[in-house]
Amino acid sequence: MMKLEGILPVLPTPFTAGGAIDPGAMAKVTSFALDAGAAGVVFPGFASEVDNLSAEERDGLLREVVRVVAGRVPVVAGASASSAEEAAGHAQRAQELGIAHVMIQAPKSVGTDGAAVAAFYRAISDAVPGIEIVLQNAPAPRGSDLKPDVILEIIRGNPAITYVKEETLPSGGPITAILSGRPAHLKGVLGGGGARYIVEEYGRGACGAMPAVEITDVHVALDRAFRSGDIATARDLYRRTLPLLVIQANFRMAFTKYVLTRRSVLTNQICRAAVPALDATDLAEIDAWLASIDDLLAAPAMRKAG
Repeated sequence: MMKLEGILPVLPTPFTAGGAIDPGAMAKVTSFALDAGAAGVVFPGFASEVDNLSAEERDGLLREVVRVVAGRVPVVAGASASSAEEAAGHAQRAQELGIAHVMIQAPKSVGTDGAAVAAFYRAISDAVPGIEIVLQNAPAPRGSDLKPDVILEIIRGNPAITYVKEETLPSGGPITAILSGRPAHLKGVLGGGGARYIVEEYGRGACGAMPAVEITDVHVALDRAFRSGDIATARDLYRRTLPLLVIQANFRMAFTKYVLTRRSVLTNQICRAAVPALDATDLAEIDAWLASIDDLLAAPAMRKAG
């Protein structure tokens, strides 16, 4: 089974001009991630506007992602839901597509008590034998901000949980604590937070990161530099991309889709999620920062449109 390590971007959901899902554009985004060197892909996630997709839409798009990937890298299927039964259903459908890993955030309704959260994950692993779970620990208000000792308690009692995506703020200390106390079956901890803290997370032992997809090629270069021991280059790439990641933190999917249109991957920036609108000043600022890293974008055909 392929390990989860390196850059595994969360893919956005493309929509047509009429607002329907666009499987053809989904295939193009997936191919863009692979061509940029992604070590795996994640779909659906929060950055995929998963809360605005029907079960049929998310399943159809996930099937398209699996088709395009064709076993070359791991696909991590988002399976978070409001109940363990529903999450298990998502996990079962992913497993039927040949997906080995699902990423699940416990709903806030479960609370932060270790026993209750552990029971939630146990119900899923019991219902879907053989699935590997990435426990997603997101910050409030979206997530429950589980503490490292609670996460370790949950993991120790459930060998199906083989990875943690740690994105509470700050993420560094929790990553160190989880890795220091991890049981043998925990294969690694992945960073989140849009790669805004990736150098520190890697320095603390994170095995990879799950940022948005729009500058995957640069994140892959950063990852490879860090792993080769060239920390200075990794830091320089981080410094040069950070202004874009700061803007992305505010505009989320709207930013991702705008950059993908500038890179000729998508043809529109339509979002279903309620995200802030980008005005002319915002777009000019993004364009200026994109121009400043033009030399880092992977291939001329993948560079932003003129």
